[in-house]
Amino acid sequence: MGIIISAKNLTKKYGEVTAVDHIDFAVHAQECFGFLGPNGAGKTSTMRMIICSSPITSGDLWVDSMDCRTSARRIKAIIGVVPQENNLDPDLTVIQNLLVYARYFDIPQRVAQSRAEESLELLQLRERQHSYIDQLSGGMKRRLLVARALINQPRILILDEPTTGLDPQARHLVWQKLRFLKEQGTTMVLTTHYMDEAEQLCDRIVIMDQGRILTEGSPRFLVQRFVGDQVLELRPDPLEKSRALVEIEKLGFPVEAVDDTIYVFGRDGARLHDLPSQLKLSVRGLVYRPASLEDVFLKLAGRGLKE
Repeated sequence: MGIIISAKNLTKKYGEVTAVDHIDFAVHAQECFGFLGPNGAGKTSTMRMIICSSPITSGDLWVDSMDCRTSARRIKAIIGVVPQENNLDPDLTVIQNLLVYARYFDIPQRVAQSRAEESLELLQLRERQHSYIDQLSGGMKRRLLVARALINQPRILILDEPTTGLDPQARHLVWQKLRFLKEQGTTMVLTTHYMDEAEQLCDRIVIMDQGRILTEGSPRFLVQRFVGDQVLELRPDPLEKSRALVEIEKLGFPVEAVDDTIYVFGRDGARLHDLPSQLKLSVRGLVYRPASLEDVFLKLAGRGLKE
């Protein structure tokens, strides 16, 4: 597919603070492209520039071959936005929220009514169309935000932390609907803290930290590149921690020590679960599991909190 969003040396500054620091990326049409990173990484600032709600400090940003500096109105017409915060109108019913929003796009009333009903059906909210916002659960509100974002039949859907605060059942329902929309040809740009969400939805991702892109690729590719297939988490006896690190490194395994835990990474069928007995370690805790995107993120962005 062709490129529908492209950025070159894209930069966003707030006074002396650089929120987005000369980043390059390209989003292909009909894919789900993810931005991962901790708070303050620059994800939301990047989204705001894409939807033309925040001016670019420097660099270039194009959406569907249109310059974000000069074509904001036309770009907004082809984009649907699911914001991180709930900004539904509490004084209106579910369907009224959709119909009022449709006016921003000059959608005729009859067409807006039809699209609103279709969106509510898709997001399983048809039976709640006459309910007010404070009568909805958190999951229903998030689904309504998705339904509202579809009212103008966008080519691009911007999803800023779409499932924050939802229980697992509600999250999986939202994921199911988003996968369906992608199958129908909608391009999606997603920001999230949830690594499993990125693995479920994204074709490609970038990992950001402190305004910069650290790496890019498919979730599977990045896991294989930076971590491998498997992870062993060890909590050895404190008196044996130093010896354990030395012995594991001698065996050639990549290893990280964080507080009382040692993380050992392996690939190509390495028998990590045999290490404790092989090294005659006394351990207080042990977890053997497949490697995940979260391991990649923590390895690149660090396990400690940063300001």
